[in-house]
Amino acid sequence: MKYINEFRSPNLAKKIISRLKKLKIDKVNYMEVCGTHTVNAFKFGIRQTLPEGLRLISGPGCPVCVTDNRELDITIEMLKKYEITLTTFGDMVRVPSSYSSLEKEKANGKDIRVVYSPIDALNLAQKNPEKNIVFFGVGFETTAPMVAYTIKYANEKRIKNFYVYSVHKLIPPALKVLVKDENIKINGFLCPGHVSVIIGSNPYEFIARDYKIPCVITGFEPIDILQGILMLAIQTKEKEAKVEIQYKRGVNKEGNKIALELINDVFDKSDALWRGLGIISQSGLVIKEKYSQFDALKKFPVDPPLVKKHKGCKCGDVLKGLIMPYNCPLFKNVCNPLNPVGPCMVSSEGSCAAYYHYAL
Repeated sequence: MKYINEFRSPNLAKKIISRLKKLKIDKVNYMEVCGTHTVNAFKFGIRQTLPEGLRLISGPGCPVCVTDNRELDITIEMLKKYEITLTTFGDMVRVPSSYSSLEKEKANGKDIRVVYSPIDALNLAQKNPEKNIVFFGVGFETTAPMVAYTIKYANEKRIKNFYVYSVHKLIPPALKVLVKDENIKINGFLCPGHVSVIIGSNPYEFIARDYKIPCVITGFEPIDILQGILMLAIQTKEKEAKVEIQYKRGVNKEGNKIALELINDVFDKSDALWRGLGIISQSGLVIKEKYSQFDALKKFPVDPPLVKKHKGCKCGDVLKGLIMPYNCPLFKNVCNPLNPVGPCMVSSEGSCAAYYHYAL
């Protein structure tokens, strides 16, 4: 298939669904790790067409959602203590921290700018040499190469007023936590296409080998998602567990070597704090010592207040697939897109926002 219409063909979708139903698998939970899969499964009506007994559950694949309150608290403390201009992606602005949000701090007069890439933040630094520009580096392996490139470029150009607070996270260590949790019953993973373009399929091999759980790396069009579910179902039916690539037009086994080299040159792996999942060993990226002049945490150290959780918010359980968004007592009532209590209701890739917009 070459064109977008082919990936949205109703006739092809009907054939895949027919094959899926003929397999007659029952009582299986497939986790769509990526938030874009969650949204598109709703948007194109895929969930409604699946056989009874095959359930899709959402995972920790929304970078805004897994950013912990503490990381937001640190960012806000930087704004309060230092004269900085904070740049960040749009979804992050409305996420509540322990005591505030970037949106509220902006209303209070703090200099906060929404950018579409770290290059935008770097350009802002070059145009305003009298200002200290901090980029709030949220994201997974997908975003990290772009941030790494920006830091290297800033180093080459000897830019002195650009900094990054890196809270980047790595997907495979989070999946390991999920498969080791006996309370979470996952029978297969729809692995994220964007992340996999960078890391390839090899980093998921341990899931199939050690935990006997099938994995399929899937694209984002409706035929991609349906075909990925079918490939998982065939593995389930045949009692197999292997890593397959449905999204072959974007993903190979080894990943993007140039992007991986950029990440490895600029970042070290470190333990990282995930909303709902806690501290996961070697699941984050911090700036290496040789680029430490760009590390916002070192330039602007802060001592944030104790983290406060929002009473009743179940975003952490939603991100682990323990509950569906509508099982949260705040869902739709107290928590809605106009008054989000947790990040899963804020982000365009958030599970709660997807259920709110498409499932009601």
